[in-house]
Amino acid sequence: MKILIAPDSFKETMTSLQAASAMEAGVRTVFPDAEVENLPVADGGEGTVDALVQGQNGRIVKKSVIGPLGDKVNAVYGILPGGVGVIEMASASGLGLVPLDKRNPLVTTTRGTGELILDAVEKGCREIIIGIGGSATNDGGTGMARALGYRFLDASGSELAEGGGSLSHLDSIDTSKVTAELASVTFRVACDVKNPLYGPDGASAVYGPQKGAASEDVTLLDENLRRLSMVVKRDMGLAIDDVPGTGAAGGLGFGLMAFCGAELKSGIEIILDLVDFDDHLEGVDLVITGEGRIDGQSIYGKVPVGIAGRAKKRDIPVLVLVGGIGKGVDAVYDYGIDAVMGSVNNAMSLEEAMERSRELLVDAASRAMRMIKIGMMLK
Repeated sequence: MKILIAPDSFKETMTSLQAASAMEAGVRTVFPDAEVENLPVADGGEGTVDALVQGQNGRIVKKSVIGPLGDKVNAVYGILPGGVGVIEMASASGLGLVPLDKRNPLVTTTRGTGELILDAVEKGCREIIIGIGGSATNDGGTGMARALGYRFLDASGSELAEGGGSLSHLDSIDTSKVTAELASVTFRVACDVKNPLYGPDGASAVYGPQKGAASEDVTLLDENLRRLSMVVKRDMGLAIDDVPGTGAAGGLGFGLMAFCGAELKSGIEIILDLVDFDDHLEGVDLVITGEGRIDGQSIYGKVPVGIAGRAKKRDIPVLVLVGGIGKGVDAVYDYGIDAVMGSVNNAMSLEEAMERSRELLVDAASRAMRMIKIGMMLK
């Protein structure tokens, strides 16, 4: 039997590589001679850099950059073989870097994310994958673009202050000092939200409040992103403000498209393409995947459903091992998943379940294999 194990991380307990190792240990308690391949994956969110660096023999790069509030923060990104850079914008511009009482999307900036991009380009990366979840910003990606040489000017020709609040004074965009190497770099953005840049479903209205925006701030930020799109359309000839996903990360989706020529795509699909997932399915009898929790919302861009979609094209059964099972989970069975098994095997607190996460996952994999073994014995 050939088994491919390809889980996401189990949030706050195990990396995707650790989860795969635990699953394999459980498999081998029942099928010790099985051919097993571990392939850690992610969906473009938290843990993507670690999963890809560990799974693809890449390296971590540490870089001090401008954080969302303008002070220095220590960020990291990954470089994979072949010169592929992998960046999580949250590492440089994330909400977790801003104390609750200082959250203010009028002033927070994505400049640090741009500095990571620039560093990766300078180190020779000609393909860059960016996960844009968890942002603290609402600047339309202008901070990111500043780090790459773009200048955002008011009517007097002076540069605007950082942050989404200053865009009400945006008059023109100067591209004369943009880093020349950008033209030779391919950008792919892991983006699973469909919000447009502005409007009632846009970046400011939907996500602004959780970043600290009051109701009057939301109105201003929305108008400012609308202004940014107008100037981009006029000065750069790009009409992309209604593209689904441009409102992600406070408009960073828009900024990456406008200023880097990026493609927005489902995160799990980007990652599966990057790791040549379809090639790894060759000759496989069973795929085991998993994550910390699965429920009815998992059909929207989560790892198990993305993997199941690929496996089902080859009629390969898919087993999902998870920490917790939530409401509406039956929906995932319409997307190629054949069975779901939770790792918690008796009544316990969340704290205990997290502390024993590896032990419980090994046990869940073992129990699942015993079920499979019974199935193999049936006439």
